[in-house]
Formats: sequence, structure tokens, C-alpha cells
Amino acid sequence: MQGLTKRQEQTLTFIRRSIQERGYPPTLREIGESMGIKSTNGVNDHLRALERKGYLRREDMKSRALKLVEDSSPAPAGDDELVEIKVLGRVAAGLPLLAEEQVVDTVRVDRMMVRGGRDVFGLRVTGDSMVDAGIFSGDYIFVRKQAAAERGDIVVALIGDEATVKYYYPERDYVRFQPANSQMAPILVRASDFRSTMLLGKVIGVFRQI
Repeated sequence: MQGLTKRQEQTLTFIRRSIQERGYPPTLREIGESMGIKSTNGVNDHLRALERKGYLRREDMKSRALKLVEDSSPAPAGDDELVEIKVLGRVAAGLPLLAEEQVVDTVRVDRMMVRGGRDVFGLRVTGDSMVDAGIFSGDYIFVRKQAAAERGDIVVALIGDEATVKYYYPERDYVRFQPANSQMAPILVRASDFRSTMLLGKVIGVFRQI
């Protein structure tokens, strides 16, 4: 079976719950209400996708005739749906990003989590400077390599020979790297000293082990 999108998983879960609790599947309208979809055509699009992927069978277009295919839980992502992300250790100035001597581990994640996986690297967070942004010490962040960022983006910057994770705020006379922790002061880099090579990339995801 093929993997499902988040909306398709929600649809399948709602149908399964209805059958378990009531003994029969929901109507198109009930599915639409649970999903926030006003059009029955929109609901049918999800049902057709579930049918095409082998999770559902139905007779004509009647939702009451929905039948779940046995063992239709979403399958684990296959190798072609996973991407390997290199996790870097201490990032030092003068070394090319993703140089083998910097790679301390790799992690395989669903490709949907990190679009553009070839340009994405991982870092393990240490310290509490971004706790108010939901990034805690010990978390892994996924970073897309890029030398530019929008104001307010969370970026990884190389200041000296240390990588730091901060909000990015270019000002008139300096660039402010702002922590998400009211107990910590920002890092200020004079505009005349700032180089685009200081920006290693933009944070696009966080992974936390429980």
C-alpha cells in the first residue's frame, strides 16, 4: 500500500472510528463536517485516493457502502520515502559544510518532513537560548543550507568558529541574532563585519526523542 497524506490519514481514521463505534461508516456529509470540507466533491477526492491506494473499497459513490480493507493501517515509510540527513558536530570556520570530519551521525526521516533533503543537515542543540520557540537542549534541528534569510527566520549562523541558533534580524547598522529566551541578550554583529557566509541555513524542523 502507498503512504497517505495527513488529510487522508484523518479521513481514514474517522471512517474507522465510526465503524468501530456505530457499526457502520459515516455519510459524506459527516466526513465533510469532521474534516471541515463543505463540498461532497472534496470528500470524494479523499475517498478516491484511499480507494486507489488500497485502503478502502466502496460501491458506486455511496459512503454507506464504504468498506475498510483488512489491515489498512498506514504502512511504514519505505526506503524510497525516506531521506538520510547528516548530523554535524561542532561546525568550525574554514571547513566546508557537511565535510566528512564534521558528520557525527545520520538520521533517516520521512521525505515530506524535509523537502529538499540534499540541502538539509542536522545539528544537535545545546543550551536554552531558543526555549521560548520550542527548541530545547538535546533536540535535533533540521537546517536547509542557504546564505540568505528573511527577517524573523530562525537561522543557524557561524559566529567566530561556533554555530548558534537564533532569530535573524538585520538592522541598519548591525545584524541582531535574537535568542528566544528573555534571560539572554542578543548577539550583535556590525553590518560592516557581517558576511553572507555567516548564515549556514534556515531551521525548517525540530526532532525530539521522548
